[in-house]
Amino acid sequence: MSWEDATMQITVLAVPGCPNAPVVRERIRAALDGRPADLDLVEVHDEAEAARLGMTGSPTVLLDGVDPFAAAGTAVPTVSCRLYRDMDGRVDGAPSVAALRQALAAEVDVLDPIGRGGRGRLAPVSGGLRAVQQAVLRHFAEAGAAPAPALLEPVSAPFGRRAGEVLAELAREDFVTLDEAGRIRAAYPFSARPTRHRVRIIGGPEVWSMCAIDALGVGAMLDTDVVVSSSDPMTDARVTITVHDGQSTWEPADAVVFVGRRACSGSAAAVCCDALNFFTGRASAAAWAIRHPDVTGRVVDQARAEELGRQTFGLLLSEG
Repeated sequence: MSWEDATMQITVLAVPGCPNAPVVRERIRAALDGRPADLDLVEVHDEAEAARLGMTGSPTVLLDGVDPFAAAGTAVPTVSCRLYRDMDGRVDGAPSVAALRQALAAEVDVLDPIGRGGRGRLAPVSGGLRAVQQAVLRHFAEAGAAPAPALLEPVSAPFGRRAGEVLAELAREDFVTLDEAGRIRAAYPFSARPTRHRVRIIGGPEVWSMCAIDALGVGAMLDTDVVVSSSDPMTDARVTITVHDGQSTWEPADAVVFVGRRACSGSAAAVCCDALNFFTGRASAAAWAIRHPDVTGRVVDQARAEELGRQTFGLLLSEG
């Protein structure tokens, strides 16, 4: 399954009898223009339910759990009627088809940086790139830290290149990131510096990972059991994922992952790694998204997050 294959979950939150609920559903279908999506209407009866579900007026539209029309710092839970302003300044009781199309389009390329625009995270064989990349990854997995460039000289030498030269090329192609001295700061999915995401490799060391998707990809890449420990950036509450014999257990059981990116160019580390996090639930993820209007993203459930980890990192240590 590719990122584009994942069916978007669209939820309309509305009070019973809201006259704009059928209007917004019709406009969503028009904006989708045949694109597959799961579209649900959820009735909300009181303020407590509105707070739990992330409703900030009736109707509220959630794209994979995130309200793309929420204004930072102003959205509060309510069952009152909600008004939307279109691009010409007109006020309406539902977002326009144009606004919905814009919000849907913003979701499509959110993982391009981490997946290198569909090119994947496995480096090419030529020039010793893959051999050095895999040597770096194996060193992280065995030692829990990045190798010094000098340790990679025996790997790059058969290709007639110095390790520093190969690492610099890997960095230009965003397979690794380097500091000013040419030392490895990150080799996706691993980080040489502390992050929010810690992965304990059963039978091996503990390592830091760059983001939530990276953390979920470590076990798949190494084909081993792991325990991922992270925290919700809204509440600092602990999120733990235990993977044993290919089966995962998430604590808390309602935990999700928010996958996002910033509106800039550069490496995945700069564009999206700090915007891919674990949350204790959809409400917490949606609240974080509202506080970070510079981040475009969506909430994914546990199964999708694990699949993205496997898809991105599962083959990085494959032969050939």
